[in-house]
Amino acid sequence: MIDIFNYKTVKFPDNFLWGASTAGQQIEGNNNSFYDSEEFLPKSAFGELSYEYAGLACNSYEMFEKDIELLKKMNLKIYRMSIEWSRIEPEEGIFNEEAVKHYQRIFNLLKENNIKLCLTLHHFSHPVWFHKKGFFNTLENMKYWERYLKFIVPKIKEYVDYWIILNELNLPYVYTVEQRVNMLHYHARGYHIIKHYSDKPASSAHSYSEKYPLRGKHDKIDNLMSELYDYQENEFFFNAIRTGEICMPFMDGQYVSELKDSCDYWALNTYIRQIIDGHRKNPYADFYNATHLNNLDVPFYTEEIFPEIIINMLLRCKDKPCLITENGIATIDDRIRIVYISAILQSLKEAIDLGVNVFGYMHWSLIDNWEWGSFKPTFGLAKVDRKTFEREIKKSGHFYGEIAKNNLFSQEILQKYLNEIPSVINR
Repeated sequence: MIDIFNYKTVKFPDNFLWGASTAGQQIEGNNNSFYDSEEFLPKSAFGELSYEYAGLACNSYEMFEKDIELLKKMNLKIYRMSIEWSRIEPEEGIFNEEAVKHYQRIFNLLKENNIKLCLTLHHFSHPVWFHKKGFFNTLENMKYWERYLKFIVPKIKEYVDYWIILNELNLPYVYTVEQRVNMLHYHARGYHIIKHYSDKPASSAHSYSEKYPLRGKHDKIDNLMSELYDYQENEFFFNAIRTGEICMPFMDGQYVSELKDSCDYWALNTYIRQIIDGHRKNPYADFYNATHLNNLDVPFYTEEIFPEIIINMLLRCKDKPCLITENGIATIDDRIRIVYISAILQSLKEAIDLGVNVFGYMHWSLIDNWEWGSFKPTFGLAKVDRKTFEREIKKSGHFYGEIAKNNLFSQEILQKYLNEIPSVINR
């Protein structure tokens, strides 16, 4: 385990934005997107976990005031949340004005509490009718995307401080290569629609996972496959935004003029490195035993603390301001989350000191929520009673809140909440 008790005090830049993130499908309840439909999702997105529908999730559609109270109690100044297309346009061409007003009430309350809004327009979920039409499989569906954005953006523009157009369009276990290429077009069109109505910064959230060759830098096939998968998941996105050219291996390249410079900042989600074994047909290896944590009762994907990923990622993104829009660890032992946050923030400050303009960090997640097929992976700074939906801030939440309040990490803050390195054996 990393020895966080040797860390020195690190202070963050003035006006640094501390926050937390959620997604509507994961917390609102009764979202009625395609994720709630038996027709489309027979099992969990995560292997061994059997599929469990979101249902009421955290009941945040009704209890949003409680979530905002948590943000305020933790001294957080920015909140990333999503507005749900399936609520705004539940049936094709039929818009729900009451849902719009509901979201406006949430946004007003955030403003009243001096909390900035980072708003995601599409966080994986969308209406059943759009899914049946093939969603992002075809550019023929762009007209539906445009109609939705031209309806909703003018109605909410005054509330939004930072726009997120699409969430993690680069994820291979969510989208095919063809869909990823198409979604760059959807991103670009969304960017220019937003810019027609709003002068606030816009981006799409990129999921950054580092590809690490199993046998190290001297094994050519491991390195070759690591480079290939890195390009298909990371570099194709950065290159497209920087140059306007969509270049994906084994596909013809295409230049899309409206794509170039269609991110005002890099919105970065990061959790893990992935070990790549080029000697196998499926090159995704599991983990190194020496760094593997047993921090959940079922296998998931955040069983390692690898803080260097923050430095490596941010140095790759030095050309634009950066906002960490998601970062966290799923664990049933909250002490490990304190270790994780400490290590990540040390690396974050190192990246800032190396010249990266990072203006904020949002932890995933504000509350334990529905994780795309299961409630078992717990990421929250606060826990949620599954029967009453009462929220309670965890020690890690109070720890993170004190860092936010003081704009620094220190041993004094750490040792108020943790006095020894935790063992995943004696949790």
